[in-house]
Amino acid sequence: MEKNILIEVKDLTKYFPITSGLIFQRIVAHVKAVDGVTFSIGKGETLGLVGESGCGKTTVGKCILQLYRPTSGSILFEDKDLCTLSENELRPLRQKLQVIFQDPYESLNPRFTAADIIGEPLRIHGTATGKAYRERVAELLDIVGLAPYMAERYPHEFSGGQRQRLGIARALALQPSFIVCDEPISALDVSIQAQIINLLGTLQDKFGIAYLFISHDLSVVRHISDRVAVMYLGKIMEISDRTELYKSPLHPYTQVLLSAVPIPDPEVEAQHVPIVLKGEVPTPINPPSGCVFHPRCPKAFEPCPTVIPALRDAGGGHQVACLLYSTSWP
Repeated sequence: MEKNILIEVKDLTKYFPITSGLIFQRIVAHVKAVDGVTFSIGKGETLGLVGESGCGKTTVGKCILQLYRPTSGSILFEDKDLCTLSENELRPLRQKLQVIFQDPYESLNPRFTAADIIGEPLRIHGTATGKAYRERVAELLDIVGLAPYMAERYPHEFSGGQRQRLGIARALALQPSFIVCDEPISALDVSIQAQIINLLGTLQDKFGIAYLFISHDLSVVRHISDRVAVMYLGKIMEISDRTELYKSPLHPYTQVLLSAVPIPDPEVEAQHVPIVLKGEVPTPINPPSGCVFHPRCPKAFEPCPTVIPALRDAGGGHQVACLLYSTSWP
């Protein structure tokens, strides 16, 4: 692993079995949620992961955290393959790998006070007790912009944005080096979304945390990410620096996604014609052969239904999995 690389995911797959039978169950098929995903995240970097609902974004995040054990592939963190470690071996590493969940209410225990929620990681890992515990909880509340007197409130006494700040404080409790942000603002009002995004940016600058920022909102991803990975039906279609990706998208699917983003200029938006895809998203139980995007791709040609495109560098670190940019197949 390179010196500045924190997380390196190689050929990651996660298949969920589908069983049949009431007594003697047998596996009849698999949901191919993640199918051969490869990428890396540097120290203090934010990688945005975007795509349609059901494309496997959240599953990738849960596999990195080992909440789901991958079917195959490797996930290197601090020169250790997380996929090969036992639960006991993973325990000390879990302090450095944290998550901010999508729903700021469902992810909080309604019977816990704010202090209990934030302090739970400290109790579980035994990193602070007594006075040090109380001081750390107060410090975390202050870091995320909440007042100390809120420590004894319950989740239902907070607004949506405040509840998400509690979730962020809990994720920060053990001083992690990597956080999976699983659509952390999608359940919030637009005005609150900006506050949370700015808070995440401030925390990254202050503590050097790396993020995997999962979202379907391309505008938000552009604002917060250093690089962006585009995912479709369990596969990575394109990875690039955010400026390059939004300026010169290469993959037809990325072009489709960007064409759907509203333009803030009414006159320009009135003349803008988004690209409309044909058909529906195929099922991950039986994905198309060859390039999984070819049945809906406006630029598909002869080899696409039979050849699986590899993720290759198109120049300057801009990687794309498309036969339009490959001189040889596969």
